[in-house]
Amino acid sequence: MTAFFDHSASPLYAQLADVMRECIVKGVWPIDSRIPTLPALAAEYGVASITVRQAVQLLKNEGLLSPEQGRGTFVRRKPETHPRMKVESSLTRLAQLYRELAPRVIPLAEGSATPRLEPEDGLPAPAYHHLRRVHASKRQPTSVISAYLDERVFALAPTRFRTELIIPVLMDLKAKIPIASARQILTISTAGADAAKALNISVSAPVAEVRRVVCSPDGTVIYLGELTYRGDFIRVEMDLLD
Repeated sequence: MTAFFDHSASPLYAQLADVMRECIVKGVWPIDSRIPTLPALAAEYGVASITVRQAVQLLKNEGLLSPEQGRGTFVRRKPETHPRMKVESSLTRLAQLYRELAPRVIPLAEGSATPRLEPEDGLPAPAYHHLRRVHASKRQPTSVISAYLDERVFALAPTRFRTELIIPVLMDLKAKIPIASARQILTISTAGADAAKALNISVSAPVAEVRRVVCSPDGTVIYLGELTYRGDFIRVEMDLLD
């Protein structure tokens, strides 16, 4: 096994399929071109022939590759793409973006839980309501989120918080929920096992982790959101001119 594949818990063939898929996406393997032979791929990536065969079969099942009798295996199309989400820098713009994208909310877990707060985050609320769910586009999961809402805030609109995106609901309720500060931190990382399973990606695939903290005027953290986005779903765009 090569060092390239040493640090992931995902099946080796799935990791290799990710690499091969990128070859198609980036045009290293153009549409209608023939990919290298199984022995050549096995030698290039330092894996067994059975691993290459499984990876190729996975891409055949996705319709990206197809065999031609006596000629080899050919690239037939690129993977489907989906709109990327711009990283917004204000709650108002973020709420508007979420309304435009309108992702589906897929519940995973719900209950009471205490979030891990950093000293600079603010003061803890007496209790928090925890919602873990997946946000999904029409084509695939795009992010998984652990959301912690001050129980007093959650009680204002429990049905909406359970079924809708949290930021737009918070903004709709801002007359009842004064917000004094809101910040977010974006970190480029790799997917852990739970996130990989939820987002249908390989363990150690690139992801963007976003941590959002919203506080009331007395410094209480009324909302903490810990989100993991697929790496191919996030777009960071900055105006470099003041």
